[in-house]
Amino acid sequence: MTWNASLALDYTHQAGKTLAHFRHNGPLRILQSLYPEGDAICHNVIVHPPGGLVGGDTLDLTFTAAPGAHGLVTTPGATRFYRSAGEPALQRTQLDLQAGARMEWLPLEAICYSGCLAENRLTMTLAPGAELIGWDVTALGLPAASLPFESGSFRQHIEVPGVWLERARMDASDTLLMNSPLGMAGHRCVASLFFVAGSKLERNRRQQALDCAREVIGAHSLSATAGATSPDGQVVVVRVLSPVVEPAMALLKQVWQTWRTQLWQLAPSTPRIWSM
Repeated sequence: MTWNASLALDYTHQAGKTLAHFRHNGPLRILQSLYPEGDAICHNVIVHPPGGLVGGDTLDLTFTAAPGAHGLVTTPGATRFYRSAGEPALQRTQLDLQAGARMEWLPLEAICYSGCLAENRLTMTLAPGAELIGWDVTALGLPAASLPFESGSFRQHIEVPGVWLERARMDASDTLLMNSPLGMAGHRCVASLFFVAGSKLERNRRQQALDCAREVIGAHSLSATAGATSPDGQVVVVRVLSPVVEPAMALLKQVWQTWRTQLWQLAPSTPRIWSM
């Protein structure tokens, strides 16, 4: 039996408060909106009761933010792509921000179990004046649990149309990619954090984002396998390779909170669900 589900969430801004309205079909839900930082920023948690995707499953998620709205979206745990008997599993996410909107897209990692056939697609569209901080974290297998990624493949697609496109195919049988020093060098976690703007960033602000990220990276244990770049004037990206998820996620969280403080003048804030 396959599970196909969709979720659409719209953020609006009314009288100084960001409000969330959602619609769903199938096993996808949004928990109660929370305001730990005050009315201006709405925190939401995506819940997928089946707990993972198998071959043939499709999840479609669409999030929009109206002018002045600020939404923070996360998950209570990892997204799990389980073994497939032949059909691929697909998760598609679309983030659409109107002028002056902000969004933080912070799902926990996607775990690819051995034997999975999976694709994870993220598309972000931003109007001029909109800004987004988000990340994408992928774990291949569960090395700490002696469950390596021995077969299967995972496709990744991250795009800001007309601005930035990253596509990858990670196949367990591709030993050059998985183990070569020019590939993943034996690491099994691939992570990216991105700051995206709807129009070209001012040169000083773009450099500030890079400098902040590089300072955090330089003091971290993963400094040899992490870096910050700006592939376009609207995008700053931090990329990380790590043997397992935890140190990579810790690094991304540090940079995210630094960007929040330096670029948005907001105090660091950790979603409550992560500490439960």
